[in-house]
Amino acid sequence: MTSVSRERLCWKKSSYSGSQGECVEVAGLSEQMAVRDSKNLASGYLVFDGTEWTSFLRTLKGGGFCV
Repeated sequence: MTSVSRERLCWKKSSYSGSQGECVEVAGLSEQMAVRDSKNLASGYLVFDGTEWTSFLRTLKGGGFCV
């Protein structure tokens, strides 16, 4: 992901985040989603394409993960 700099991404934190900041943040790209650990911003971020992101959300909403 060389076309979008880290500084230009608009990161969003979940409204379900605890007050200690233990969560992930997401940033929308044109056809992808970037995800980073809010506790360790220096570690960078992962990028998922639309199909991967949709599958993740569908599984999450369907109870497929223990969260």
